[in-house]
Formats: sequence, structure tokens, C-alpha cells
Amino acid sequence: MAAVTARVLTVNVGRLEPIDSGKDLPTGIRKQPVEGPVEVRDPGPKHGGLGSGLVGDAIGDVEHHGGVTQAVYAYAREDLDAYEALLGVELPNGAFGENLTTSGLEVSDALVGERWRVGESLVLQVTAPRIPCSTFRAHLGRKGWLRTFTERNRTGTYLSVVEPGPVRAGDTVEVVHRPDHGVRSSDVFLATMTRHDLLPGLLVAADDLEPETLAQARAAVASHA
Repeated sequence: MAAVTARVLTVNVGRLEPIDSGKDLPTGIRKQPVEGPVEVRDPGPKHGGLGSGLVGDAIGDVEHHGGVTQAVYAYAREDLDAYEALLGVELPNGAFGENLTTSGLEVSDALVGERWRVGESLVLQVTAPRIPCSTFRAHLGRKGWLRTFTERNRTGTYLSVVEPGPVRAGDTVEVVHRPDHGVRSSDVFLATMTRHDLLPGLLVAADDLEPETLAQARAAVASHA
């Protein structure tokens, strides 16, 4: 059987819109597929930077979203399909607020620090799982959504921009580097959200963790010293 080629199915961007999430902030979570190419660059720091890594993509809550380690959000079409079956609703590409909807690629279980070459020149690095928030809950409009999303641990992943470049629907995705520590984005989510006893084990991937996660893991070790 021929190997499945990993691809970007759609590139999705959002514009600022109001949403009743309790935050009193507009949101760019309602992302729609766009014709490419879309330029992707390092957006700089979360506070005072450009927000999203995708030119033309809007982020409302810049205190908690965007910046270097959350420049791009990717989600697998296969996981969207599983949620369609679970929820009994149609979930088009971009439904979870992802910038890249992919196929044939392990996204939620990608290793932190893993690097993807997308198309000819764009290189992205896996940084962290997506943490569900009240905006996500309001966007989906499902009772108990945050618990469901947390329990299933199919979070997709955020990525930083290693080498900027354009992205368009149909681009191939090649994993060009995998670190040897074995810590997946889903492992980080589990440890930080529900299994705090697993936090010390994340330190084998210390060089690839977000600063906040690294601090949590080190604090967990110190508390048991």
C-alpha cells in the first residue's frame, strides 16, 4: 500500500467579530478557508507583536493567544471527522479556529520540537497543545464542550515559524526533524491539564517546551524535592 502524503487541505484565516464568551473581546476564531498563497512569518512576542503568524489573520485576545510559540494552529481533518461523528454536526475546515487543516499528518500526537516543511520554503516547529477557553466554548455552542475536548485530548498543536514562507491549500507537509525525547503535544496537554503528576516527566523535552510549561514542570519537581 502506498504511503499517504501529508498535505494542507485548507489555509484558514479569521477577521475580528463579536462573540458572547464573557470576555468582552472580539475574536478571530471563526476562520474560513482562503485562496492562497498566504504569507507566514514570525509574529514576534505575544504582547506587542503582530499576533498571528499568518498575514491577514486576526486575533482578538492577544493577551492569551498568538505570538512566537502560537504563530500557527494546525488541526487534523481526521480528528474533525471523529468529532463530527461524536457530535452529530458538520465541522467544516477551520471549524476549530485552526489556520491549517491537514490530512495524513499526526498533529495532536506530534512531538514538541518536531519540524515540518510545508510547501517549498515554510518550516514550522511544534510548540504546544491548544488549551480550550471560553471563546472556543462559545464558538462551538456545545454544553460541556471544554470537558469533552479535554477528555478526548485531540487538541491539535501550535507551531512557531522557523523559516518564513507562503502556504496554500494542497501544499505537502514533510516532517524533517523529530527530537528523541518522545514527548508529544498530547502528553503536554495531559500533564498540564489533568495529570499534574506527569509534569516532571516533561523535563526530558525542556529545550522544546513553552516557557510557561517548563516553569510548571520545574515547580512540580521542586515541590517534591
